[in-house]
Amino acid sequence: MPEISRRSLVLGTLAAGGAGLATAVTARPATAGGLLRTASPGQVRQRLKLPSGIQFGDAGTDSAVLWSRASGRGRLVATLRTVDAEGRVLRGKGAFARTLRSGWATEDSDFTAKIAAAQLPSGSRFAVTMAFEDEHGNLGEAREGSFATAPGPNAVGRGPGRGRGEVPRGQSFVWTGDTAGQGWGINEEIGGMFAYSAMRAVKPDFFVHSGDTIYADGPIAETVEEPDGSIWRNLVTPEVAKVAETLDEYRGRHRYNLMDANIRAFYAEVPVIAQWDDHETTNNWWHGEVLEDERYTVRDVDTLAARGRRAWQEYQPIADPRAMRRGTGFEPARIYRKIERGPQLDLFSLDMRTFKGQNTDGLEPRATPILGEEQLQWLIKEVRRSKATWKVILSDLPLGIVVPDGDAQESISNADDGAPLGRELELARLLKAFKDAGVRNIVWLTADVHYCAAHHYSPERAAFTDFDPFWEFVAGPINAGSFGPNAMDGTFGPEVVFAKAGERANQSPRDGKSQFFGHVELDEADQFTVTLRNALGEAVFSKTLAPER
Repeated sequence: MPEISRRSLVLGTLAAGGAGLATAVTARPATAGGLLRTASPGQVRQRLKLPSGIQFGDAGTDSAVLWSRASGRGRLVATLRTVDAEGRVLRGKGAFARTLRSGWATEDSDFTAKIAAAQLPSGSRFAVTMAFEDEHGNLGEAREGSFATAPGPNAVGRGPGRGRGEVPRGQSFVWTGDTAGQGWGINEEIGGMFAYSAMRAVKPDFFVHSGDTIYADGPIAETVEEPDGSIWRNLVTPEVAKVAETLDEYRGRHRYNLMDANIRAFYAEVPVIAQWDDHETTNNWWHGEVLEDERYTVRDVDTLAARGRRAWQEYQPIADPRAMRRGTGFEPARIYRKIERGPQLDLFSLDMRTFKGQNTDGLEPRATPILGEEQLQWLIKEVRRSKATWKVILSDLPLGIVVPDGDAQESISNADDGAPLGRELELARLLKAFKDAGVRNIVWLTADVHYCAAHHYSPERAAFTDFDPFWEFVAGPINAGSFGPNAMDGTFGPEVVFAKAGERANQSPRDGKSQFFGHVELDEADQFTVTLRNALGEAVFSKTLAPER
């Protein structure tokens, strides 16, 4: 990929934000498979708007989740049409068109709505128009976007579909984490969160947000003075000016990120697989914790986590979070899940927060939970039965990186190079189960630590040896302070093949060179190429893995 300057990214973002995706359209009278009738002039003036853009999520071989938020009570209406590589709507044989509606979006969900689009043709690209209809059936502001389902079993070649909308074999995606952390928010003087435009520029088929989708515990001030005297100027809303405690403050954090034009343009074209970690609630939290932080009036973490989880589920394009209507917001919805992307790729999105035990020194001789038994057994079963060439495990916490939490450990690792203890015992059981089942081509992707890295784990270097070698790649942050690199724990034999951080702790995202995302490309031969890039799109490391047959 040619180098992309930050200036060109900013200009491209401004152009995208000023036309195209954000354009309101007038609904035409309904036809078979078409949109709804137009409103009267008086109703048009009061039409429902889309203040947070549109999103797609969990796009697999035959399904995806469609998301948007209305300015008031309404029902989301989405029209999907298959298109060719140039974006032209397909006609005749092979064409597909469908209009779908959500339930009513009300104040109870902060006017967010989702549609689970199922039974879609695989290997197809869709142009999508979304708008909300009011109680009179009148459509409001509409926005357009696009996404593709994953290639089917007979797809060949690479690139956008030719002629009839098919997406040939081969796909690419990006991943990262950590958005709006350490007080580095939307700085419109530098083009906002321009790293999202760098990810958009590589034209990925989907995006994995590996957690810390917001920083609910990090107030954002209007100005921050950087070490060289530069002044960072944030866009600020009341909800981000303090730590989040109420449900609306948590929701406000998500609304804030979606104010950024780069993010809105990205999500309108690239489906996301969203994970949650600690900062969606508060730093390094665990169930039962009582905060000793004078910034909080609510210090019971379980109360805060229930509010944070509910807001996160409302604002992410994942399965309809019915749990938020009943109880704490944690049950019965399950957010660890498998996304099938055709014969080349299965993704396993983990939840390493819901079941995580208290942060200790990690030296307990018994297993302490990080995945929990139910999720552990689910992951073993699903990876074993996967027929995809590559099994990619999406982990919101890294495996061998030491992440201290005061005198305790936030991480899986415990800073002891010996035999597995504490949380490491769950990981040891998992890796042994994969080896015993003869599973091949497992790759772990993560973020969390605010630098990028490539780690190779091998039993020949390890204290625990009953596993097969594998790779772990680390990306992030995407718009937060830069930190690291951290120390490594030797229990599972990691070799740091590459690591890169910013020039100083908590370096701002200003120059783009302390922010990182990962870019994966799968070619026709199933080669798995991982490129770590900075926020300007420049490659800083690349590794190609050949599949084991």
